[in-house]
Amino acid sequence: MSSECNVPVKYAYKGANLISFGTSIKLLFTGYLVTIAAGYIMALIQILFTHGMADGQFGLSLNDIVYSYYGDRSGSVLESKLNGSMKFNAPDEDRFKIIQWVRDGASQEEYDATIKPIVEKNCLMCHNASAGSIPDFAEFENLQKLSESSEGATFQSLTRLSHIHLFGISFIFMFVGLIFSFSTGVPCCYKYPAIVMPYLFLLIDIASWWLTKLNPHFAWLVIVAGVGLGISFAFMWSVSMYQMWILGGILKQSDRRNAIMRD
Repeated sequence: MSSECNVPVKYAYKGANLISFGTSIKLLFTGYLVTIAAGYIMALIQILFTHGMADGQFGLSLNDIVYSYYGDRSGSVLESKLNGSMKFNAPDEDRFKIIQWVRDGASQEEYDATIKPIVEKNCLMCHNASAGSIPDFAEFENLQKLSESSEGATFQSLTRLSHIHLFGISFIFMFVGLIFSFSTGVPCCYKYPAIVMPYLFLLIDIASWWLTKLNPHFAWLVIVAGVGLGISFAFMWSVSMYQMWILGGILKQSDRRNAIMRD
């Protein structure tokens, strides 16, 4: 006698898909998707307060991308930061004194007389010897280097960020895509691209950083790649949650299709 005869009736018409999974699996998948969504939102907010302030105005623009990767070759790194992402970390009066010091040639005499107390009061809480990857402003030489022309992200920082993003984000989308792959009823013309798109746009995104570093005209590619990542993530996230909790939860639908073996 076939073992299928011993399957309880309530499980007899269920397949391996998001609609028909048990509550424990749905809770596991949902916990991951909600946490990743929260992390994605935090990442967007972080971008707004870093890259989005590169031109001194809140909100991400093409100029922000250019200044972040190619740099603002018309001014110094220090002035660019004080008018951008570091704008709210010191009073306007102190910022203007530092900017004027930079424009006047960033001499050590003026630094010792006027700028050093400002730096100690507003900057050293973060820019100190134990800060790690950011410069130590307790040393005059480190501050003086930033008074030179802004050339955007360094090749060293791009290399570090590239490998972190390639490893980290690809793992995130592997699990989001795995959950989404258990969906049923999604046409293949939408399902296949949705699974592949994050990896494609991730590679374009990383490549666009390097291209923009070399030529500011590639800055638009950074925005296109970011939008593509966001759309693919939102689509897979929404379909997965809808099938688990609307179709399989509220509407109590059943689905005998096996998403592992077929689409």
